[in-house]
Amino acid sequence: MEKVPGPVATAYDSSKGEVFVANYQDDTVSVISDASNSVVATVPVGIDPFALAYDSSTGEVFVANNGNSSVSVISDASNSVVATVPVGSGPIGLAFDSSKGEVFVAEHNDNAVSVVSDATNSVVATVHIGDTGLRGAYTPRALAYDSSKGEVFVANFGNSSVSVISDSNNSVLAKVAVGSAPIAAAYDSSKGEVFVTNSEGNTVSVISDANNSIVATVAVGVGPVAVACDPSSGDVFVANSQDNTVSVISDANNSIVATVPVGTGPFALAYDSSKGEVFAANVGDGTVSVVGPSAYTVTATSSSVASSAATSAVSSGPSTFVLSSNTIVFGVIDGAILVGLMTARQLEVRRRRSRSSRSTPAG
Repeated sequence: MEKVPGPVATAYDSSKGEVFVANYQDDTVSVISDASNSVVATVPVGIDPFALAYDSSTGEVFVANNGNSSVSVISDASNSVVATVPVGSGPIGLAFDSSKGEVFVAEHNDNAVSVVSDATNSVVATVHIGDTGLRGAYTPRALAYDSSKGEVFVANFGNSSVSVISDSNNSVLAKVAVGSAPIAAAYDSSKGEVFVTNSEGNTVSVISDANNSIVATVAVGVGPVAVACDPSSGDVFVANSQDNTVSVISDANNSIVATVPVGTGPFALAYDSSKGEVFAANVGDGTVSVVGPSAYTVTATSSSVASSAATSAVSSGPSTFVLSSNTIVFGVIDGAILVGLMTARQLEVRRRRSRSSRSTPAG
């Protein structure tokens, strides 16, 4: 089974000033320095790494390996895997709970969320989101940790809902109906709200953590699949995978204040608090775009990358092509770029088919 291109996930390490990027195709994680916007390390992990979370208390990055139901733990001191944690079937989303020192793992096949202690790198609890007899009915896809409430919000892709888990007893407190196929979530600490991207509705649902209800619905670009918050500016960034843009929402009035062109098929976002930059992983052309804070504009185009590089193989191994020193960087993360484009919806469908084919006995 052909694997889809990477990169598919990002996480910012505030201690090192580095961005970690999961390369789904190559089963690796690339490490990008935000000082030079270049790849400084490549770390082999498990099969099909699909989500990342940075643990600020231990200086470690947790990697959800969707293909072999495990979580790799990378030390940012050595950029090497220091532990591998077996979890439930199909881990696909992560969130770090700083108050508990725990990592929550969304398992889309099991309708469950595993809780991993960063002290022991072992599973200490499993929270069932929906009916365990209906495999993949809820399909928990993404997580966001609310530090004010001590709650974890779970975007259920297959159920068009968000479950709210209390980290004090690891139980589901509430379920909030949102738009169609919610696929990402981010917590806005300045407003006490959670932003949820609805990938099939081209909207973002805004949930108040005061009463777990929808307070706004924002129309964005086509195929919103990732979201990140800048609490200092009150801006929320949304990756629109099918029109190759990032929408910028002001949390003051929940309206679009900018639309930024990026690479092909932006699929993941990470906010760099030290530089005020947003890193967008573009699954369609194997690049990472860096959007600068000044007016959220792009001063260089990717036409040469999108047209020529996307139709020919490039040299293996990490390399980076910097088109602008300030606002946008296009870097080939690993391996040859595959021909053609990949929408987020196609990626989700092909990922499911890949999992199904691996689980079906031969003959």
